[in-house]
Amino acid sequence: MKTIDRIPTNKIDRASQLVKTGFKVGGNYIAYYGEKIVNPSLNKDKLNESNAEDIYDGLKNLKGSALKVAQMLSMDKSIMPQQYVDKFSLSQFSVPPLSAPLVRKTFKKYLGQYPESLYDTFSPDAINAASIGQVHKATKDGKNLAVKIQYPGVAESISSDLTMVKPFATRMFNLKGKDSEKYFREVEDKLLEETDYNLELSQSISISEKCANIENLRFPKYYPELSSEKILTMEWMDGIHLSEFTKINTDRSKGDKIGQAMWDFYMFQMHKLKEVHADPHPGNFLVDKNDTLIAIDFGCIKKVPEEFYIPYFELASPEIIDNPELFNDKLYELEILRLDDSKAEVVYFTKMFHNLLSLFTKPFHGDFFDFSDEDFFGNIAKMGEELTKDTQLRKMNGNRGSKHFLYINRTFFGLYNLLHDLKARVNTKSFEKYTS
Repeated sequence: MKTIDRIPTNKIDRASQLVKTGFKVGGNYIAYYGEKIVNPSLNKDKLNESNAEDIYDGLKNLKGSALKVAQMLSMDKSIMPQQYVDKFSLSQFSVPPLSAPLVRKTFKKYLGQYPESLYDTFSPDAINAASIGQVHKATKDGKNLAVKIQYPGVAESISSDLTMVKPFATRMFNLKGKDSEKYFREVEDKLLEETDYNLELSQSISISEKCANIENLRFPKYYPELSSEKILTMEWMDGIHLSEFTKINTDRSKGDKIGQAMWDFYMFQMHKLKEVHADPHPGNFLVDKNDTLIAIDFGCIKKVPEEFYIPYFELASPEIIDNPELFNDKLYELEILRLDDSKAEVVYFTKMFHNLLSLFTKPFHGDFFDFSDEDFFGNIAKMGEELTKDTQLRKMNGNRGSKHFLYINRTFFGLYNLLHDLKARVNTKSFEKYTS
């Protein structure tokens, strides 16, 4: 795979790359509508494929937050066309890596020595390369190690990347008023946290220790003495990525076992720790030869404040959902309804969120749930499609919900999709044995 000697880090370089990508996408649309005149039955599959390829190619060399956004989008299979999901999911563990000289320079800067002095052996070629960092294999004192190295300039470019994205996001989600800024600040804060490997090290050690008793779940050991703000060293874990496992697995009982471990892991974090691994994509999980789940990345941890946690999970209860007065109270508590809403907005958003929550919280309504249920996921996709076409929704203020929804909802969307890929049938109350 071709390596990268330089990543664009200043605002002008990064903006010009995005503009170049925009021109390519515009050209794809012109070609599509030209073909459509000749062939009226033409669907958008080829257009989606071309756009996905050009957008991904434009982002993969920028890395950082631009590529992280693609990674986040690839998790939402219910809304995005499959061509985008397929292409953007590559950002989870398959992008052009840094060249060996740039890797050595990073070690010298942040650990004071070159890698060959710190480890007994060190592979100059990256094993995996994703949005914020890449992984190399090393050995020391007879132990196999995974060494994650952050791309230069990632943290410094986050603010300028988001500034470029903000006008598009504001129009896309119809955000109005000054308080829309809280959503952008939340994203920026979390992305900056992900670039702090000292923070990731402490989060990784803390959560792996607290979750050590969960069955069929493992974590790597971490090495603080071989880590810094841009370099993270951990135990090498043998296994295949979750996405590879789901492609080859034909044994439903294995999917159930791994899915149960994942469900218990997330529910334990959410209900006991009140902080959660908010980046549930296949690149962050491995499956070993014993069909045990391995969690390997704790850069994105979302703390769940009590004032959000209580009404959020109360809305998962049918007793609340089906009680109009209580349901209305919770919508105000979670900032879904606003005091400056018109009567029409209150009626519209109350109905919309009643429909959404009645469907999305179904896994919490009983003791078991089958995540292979195509009707459940088909209905989520159908509802998403209807909302994107709803002209009434586009006219209303899109500032809806507490800022905490961004990463908590992302966590549940990602979790549901992983469990769906596993075709897992889970005991939804199983985690309670770890929280009592």
